[in-house]
Amino acid sequence: MNKAVLEGLLFVVGEDGLTLDQIEKVLEIGEEEAKMLIMELKKDYEDESRGLRIDFLGNRFKLTTKFEHKDYYQKLIENPETNSLSQAALETLAIIAYNEPITRIQIDTIRGVGSTSILRKLVAKGFIKESGRSDLPGRPILYETTNEFLDYFGLSSVADLPNMEEILQSVHEDKDDNVDLYTSRYMERQNEVVE
Repeated sequence: MNKAVLEGLLFVVGEDGLTLDQIEKVLEIGEEEAKMLIMELKKDYEDESRGLRIDFLGNRFKLTTKFEHKDYYQKLIENPETNSLSQAALETLAIIAYNEPITRIQIDTIRGVGSTSILRKLVAKGFIKESGRSDLPGRPILYETTNEFLDYFGLSSVADLPNMEEILQSVHEDKDDNVDLYTSRYMERQNEVVE
């Protein structure tokens, strides 16, 4: 059962990965058992019928895709049908653009839901990039927008983005009182993250 739990943990943490110490603490097991579980799961993923593997990168164990499948991933990214941005992706991009650099946890706090898979897609599309590590505990990855993001939206810089306070002011003055739930939640959570 611990091996299945470990697989789920690696999926949940995404690109942040897990240290051996974290695996030991979460599963309440010793170092040798944690190493054995990682090795067993790593061996399971070595089968050619699996599309993922476990890598040890930056002192952390991470689920990653297999290099030999990269051509297929590239086709998916370049496919015009899959190239449009979902509402969740647009929401995440807006949060990053208005708050960069920002960590995944801060993005999740503002959105109220996990953003790991969306961040992966946005990185793959070239709209965002890793821009270093935060000084927060665990030194999480910081994200910021790219020149591709600016090109896609026809901006010369993030300074060209609409002023959020003006947008909120016009929303609150709307006679129909149809306050955009995302915009109001965004500002509330943005204040929490900044504090």
